[in-house]
Amino acid sequence: MSVETSFKYDKDYVSKFSESRQEPQWLLDLRLRALELAQQLPMPKPDKTKIDKWNLTEFNHISSKENGTELPEQVKALIGEDSEAGNLLVIQNGKTLRSSVTEELTSQGVIFTDLATAVKEHGDLLQKYFMNDGVSVDENRLTAIHAALVSNGAFIYVPKNVEVKAPLQAIYFHDDEQAGLVNHVIVAAEDNSSVTYVENYLSMNNEAESVSNIVSEVFAGSGAKVVYGAVDNLAKGMTSYINRRGRVGRDARIEWALGQLNDGNTVSDNTTHLVGDGSFTDTKTVNIGLGDQKQNFVAQIFHHGKSSEGYILTHGVMKDAASSIFNGITKIEHGATKSNGEQTERVLMLSEKARGDANPILLIDEDDVTAGHAASVGRIDPIQLFYLMSRGISKAEAERLIIHGFLGPVVNEMPLESVKKRLVEVIERKVR
Repeated sequence: MSVETSFKYDKDYVSKFSESRQEPQWLLDLRLRALELAQQLPMPKPDKTKIDKWNLTEFNHISSKENGTELPEQVKALIGEDSEAGNLLVIQNGKTLRSSVTEELTSQGVIFTDLATAVKEHGDLLQKYFMNDGVSVDENRLTAIHAALVSNGAFIYVPKNVEVKAPLQAIYFHDDEQAGLVNHVIVAAEDNSSVTYVENYLSMNNEAESVSNIVSEVFAGSGAKVVYGAVDNLAKGMTSYINRRGRVGRDARIEWALGQLNDGNTVSDNTTHLVGDGSFTDTKTVNIGLGDQKQNFVAQIFHHGKSSEGYILTHGVMKDAASSIFNGITKIEHGATKSNGEQTERVLMLSEKARGDANPILLIDEDDVTAGHAASVGRIDPIQLFYLMSRGISKAEAERLIIHGFLGPVVNEMPLESVKKRLVEVIERKVR
């Protein structure tokens, strides 16, 4: 039997929510249009994954839990020594706890703030990017629900010719069993600018059922560079829809380093459009599935500009009875001559019941291009295992070392040392 997908929030609720936050008329109008679409649009249909019995639409919108003054130890560990940089955003259950940016960046016109503040203080600038040329309100029912109920997130804006040398870090943690998470991130780097942004999602709800609906939109203007790192580590009871989208201008680049390590059922779409000539993107992703978890991951790159380059590297580890689909899609549009698209999906299965399905897909509408793909699904190499064990290493430790080596190409790309350390800790817990 399918989960009921009717939407319990009405026009009056959304209007009052927007009014309570003193939002501009354009955002209220967008929310109300999205609300209407949420009643009409179909659910997304991820390839080879049935989500009709997943609850992705029924949740309590706003947390009524009072935020504490002391950060949890997991959050403190993520902040680590990098807090000295001063560029930090911490949001608990959709409510901002900390927000800071150095005076140097502020004087250069850099904006790094939570979404609720950006709506009030930078509304006109935010409107230029918010669900306008990235993720669309009318893509499916879940993007419409997101637009209607988005509560917080981050807004990063870097003016032309500004280089942000210190990474910007955001931590979104959730410890309210009664509320969902609807979070939106925008990174906008104007021409010839650069920025590194790293985010962490974590929850402490364990088995409590909840929903997360997360959207990120990244824009790199001509000659700009954006490095986007993320570690998703939401608890087993959290069913997640994650949609990350990038648009890359002429001679610009977006680099993704994604640790997708949720414990609950997850649908994730990471799409980059290489719009300008000479544009570039590199997408590196690691995933670990465990228990009876079901996941569907899409990493896709659309080449529109000439001489554009796109690379996808996905490494997944499946254990217990977990099942994951990995779809890598390279689409070279007509006119994108001299473009290059390469992708690799590799899945390592640690048990008989685990399932990993790697599907590299090339869609080529132009002759003068280079494109290639590789995929492998298998178990730990017995020769590697034997070699390590012959050196006096236990079987369990040998397997652990092989897994870390397998995931290393993405783990090593994490921009912040504290986040990299946290990613390793999560991997340790999952493969133990």
